[in-house]
Amino acid sequence: MNEAILEPMLRRMRIRQVFPIIRQYHDCVLLDIGCGWDAKFLRSVEAYVSKGEGIDPSAPELRTQKLSTRRITVTESLPYDSETFDLVTMLAVLEHVSRPRDMIVEIFRILKPGGRLVLTVPSNAAKPVLEFLAFRLGIVSAAEIRDHKCYYNKELLRQLLADTGLVMEAHHYFELGMNNFVVCAKQGTAIRAEPPASTTRR
Repeated sequence: MNEAILEPMLRRMRIRQVFPIIRQYHDCVLLDIGCGWDAKFLRSVEAYVSKGEGIDPSAPELRTQKLSTRRITVTESLPYDSETFDLVTMLAVLEHVSRPRDMIVEIFRILKPGGRLVLTVPSNAAKPVLEFLAFRLGIVSAAEIRDHKCYYNKELLRQLLADTGLVMEAHHYFELGMNNFVVCAKQGTAIRAEPPASTTRR
């Protein structure tokens, strides 16, 4: 599968943000939601996890001693037992999710106590830039950009996480402010309810 010219660079920048979190865990059990057609992130962390799984509708057939993938549509219901993973990653995925709060609640369920969600998601500032790069220059995937449901800032992410049991531990912008990097820790008990539309789209 051919990629738009800018995609590999953007992916490498996202991956660099996540490595320090993974290395905080010994024998890390990791789930990468939206691992992509090549599972490059999952392959790149193989040396740092005890077990890693990736899910994506276009996931490759990957089976190693540590890694496996499932070719499934990423929905708000995840096919895993509760308290299975130390770490869940969603790198450039949340913006494609129709019901993001339900997805967050499912991630809370499958995380072990003290587990973390690490995500990257485009900021509000990225929307005009990504649309220009995709639709005018063709150097990022136009299909991917058309599928974006929402862009986020720190406050909107806080609203999304409220009462889900996942608490924002860290947030910063990268890629010149056009991407959010977020680390959330599992605490408390989740309340399963989709917030009003006004808090999930802008």
